[in-house]
Amino acid sequence: MKTWVCDSGQKLEIFIPFLGKYRPLTGRCCQTCTPRSWDGFYHAQLSSLGFCSAAQVTEEDTRYRGWLVRRLCCFLAVWDWKVPADTPRDLPERVYRSRRVRDVAAGQARGSEGDSESRRRWKEKALEILAGIQAPLSLPVLRLCSWVLLRLLSRLFLSVQLHRGQLEMVLRAATTPDVPLVFLSTHKSRLDGLLLSFLFFSHGLGVPRVTVGSLNCSPRLRALLRRLGGVFLPVGMEQTSSGQDGGLPGAVLASYVEEVLRSRQPLLIFLEEPCAPRRLSAAAHEWLAPVYRAVRDGAVPDVLLVPVGIAYDLAPDCLEGSGAHGARPLSLSACLWAACRALRRRLGCARVDFAQPFSLQEFVAKTLSRQSSAGKPPEELLLPTILGTHQPHSERAEPEGLAPGTAPGSEAEDKMMVTKLGLHALSDGTACSAVTAVGITSALLLHKHRQGVLLSRLMSDFAWLLEETLVRQRDVGFSGQLRALVRHSLALLRAHVALYHLAPPGDVLVVPEVSVEARWELSQHSAALLPVFAGEAVGACAIRALLLEMLPFVGAAACPSSITLSQDELLHKTLALLQLLPPSLLGLQPCQPLEHQSQDVLDKLILCGLLEADESENERWLCDLAPRPFGKWQPWAEVDFTDSDSDSEDVCKRCFKLRDPEGSPGLLLFLCRLLSPVLETYARAAAFLEQPSWPQPEAACAGALQQFLAEKDGLERPTWSLALSTLRTFKEMGVLEEAPSPAGPLLHLARPFRSSEGRGKLRAFIQQFVQP
Repeated sequence: MKTWVCDSGQKLEIFIPFLGKYRPLTGRCCQTCTPRSWDGFYHAQLSSLGFCSAAQVTEEDTRYRGWLVRRLCCFLAVWDWKVPADTPRDLPERVYRSRRVRDVAAGQARGSEGDSESRRRWKEKALEILAGIQAPLSLPVLRLCSWVLLRLLSRLFLSVQLHRGQLEMVLRAATTPDVPLVFLSTHKSRLDGLLLSFLFFSHGLGVPRVTVGSLNCSPRLRALLRRLGGVFLPVGMEQTSSGQDGGLPGAVLASYVEEVLRSRQPLLIFLEEPCAPRRLSAAAHEWLAPVYRAVRDGAVPDVLLVPVGIAYDLAPDCLEGSGAHGARPLSLSACLWAACRALRRRLGCARVDFAQPFSLQEFVAKTLSRQSSAGKPPEELLLPTILGTHQPHSERAEPEGLAPGTAPGSEAEDKMMVTKLGLHALSDGTACSAVTAVGITSALLLHKHRQGVLLSRLMSDFAWLLEETLVRQRDVGFSGQLRALVRHSLALLRAHVALYHLAPPGDVLVVPEVSVEARWELSQHSAALLPVFAGEAVGACAIRALLLEMLPFVGAAACPSSITLSQDELLHKTLALLQLLPPSLLGLQPCQPLEHQSQDVLDKLILCGLLEADESENERWLCDLAPRPFGKWQPWAEVDFTDSDSDSEDVCKRCFKLRDPEGSPGLLLFLCRLLSPVLETYARAAAFLEQPSWPQPEAACAGALQQFLAEKDGLERPTWSLALSTLRTFKEMGVLEEAPSPAGPLLHLARPFRSSEGRGKLRAFIQQFVQP
């Protein structure tokens, strides 16, 4: 940021050059898992194409010109949009004649006469399941709803930003012969499906088949969504685990997905639920499994996967809590009423980002080649550290890894591959998502200025955090003058922020509300910054844990900059925290080994200026090539140039000193607080283990944990994804174990944690990383 003074004396604050038209493309594919896809469909010049707003349609978007056209351009543009590919007319017959459906029908009809009447009944049942999954597109209804949605988006948002370079990259991928596109998207709002379908339809990508997750719709709304391209899981499929065939419904679903891929229709799969961010949903498992099997079985030669990231200043949440998780079905009238209520206020800006497409076949081949190098299970890595038996290993098991002796091509391997694919795509979608102005302001108010801050200071910190975000190769979803950006975000947060005009200094005091609801809202907005600073935040919490251990020895009055930290101890704490938290929760790539991630965390702490190498004078002389007065002492005289392999000499351990980076005061505290909401949930989940109701089913345990967190936080809707992540982590660590029962598996405490001493050690282990 630079300040220029014009001739009139007015100061102009300008961001250069990264907030202009030319921005680097984010979302490059993983070089470890898909190295051949790294250069595919990507060109450096794509970053110079700039942005467009999908909600603004002008006369130039139509084939006509004139006064009347300028007033009817929205309707004319929608009517001209083309549908490159549609469902084949003989789709029902193809699905019924597929090998999967015929094999399942023959197996279930075994023992009957096998006459024509039996075949007719099975065909009717298969076609009934297919009708519940999808319906043919209705182009008149599609164009009418697209026109209504265009008007709605222009009223809801200031702009719906789309990078032309990313769009060009996806359009190039769509021209690959015989290779369909599958979009794997994050999920921030119930409006995401309609928004992405509108964007694809309006920019020449066709009408996608959009998967509808756990949304419970009324029959009329369900029929309308199917006509617009929505596809639903068969009834009962969500209760089956990923990797099972699911009987006839599973066979019909798999055959339908194969036909969609063969016809080159784009398929849009949401990887998460709005109420459970950064956690792979059960519906995503069910949709990803047939896509993977279609490539594995040769139904299509390959599939190009495109991660999608969505960001809102304020996410449309009018439908939140309706039609999900067993609530009353969401009706068409409720959707219309929610749209009318949403029109009463602007929601800021929306941004859609496409990551670089990568090959599913290449991803599977690379993953199978690394399968033999899986680490030890988490209970052998983290449990000894918690109980204080020995040092942790620098390994971690791959998510959903195979049990020893599992045969290739089995259901366990399919489930493992689908899980890895979903988590990797979710990480890519999170990485390419833009950071909003509301997210930056919320993070500053919640984690740095809880007691209030002057507007001038808030603007300075906004510019600092913006630059730190851009340095880490993350894009932002805004541009403009600094004062306008901060005022825009404060206007959207006005329900949770109080502004006081101070007359003598002529400044404004910004004070966040102290209510639990306000803190929860600010935490939800600021969570978008956690994947950006995840490595630094983990390292900062590890530094805090080390300082807490050293406090009894150095005293409370000791200056942190005078304390020396050992590299081995810092890596020890970093590994322990990385073993505790799932990579998807932090936005880290799940394919990277923990030892590499921990070293990367240490490097980031050095780069951001929190750590400085502590070297002795001799070491500085030895490595320094600057001109020095030549004296009698020669620094190379003590260096041993012989080929001796003796290990008797002590190896000098590397140490660091803690420092406050110049221009970034309070960075350590800010990074610790950025990760605190996640760690506090884990700490309260450890306190939940004190409840005497063990054993219990996992579903009942998750519900009880969510209720426990709601009572502690005073919230009606605590973060569901964190509650599920803590249970999963405790199961992987060995804190909770499963026991078979006639009613299903039951969760109970492992033997070391049945005593209050073991549970106390678990709480102390987590609490050492938490910054209040």
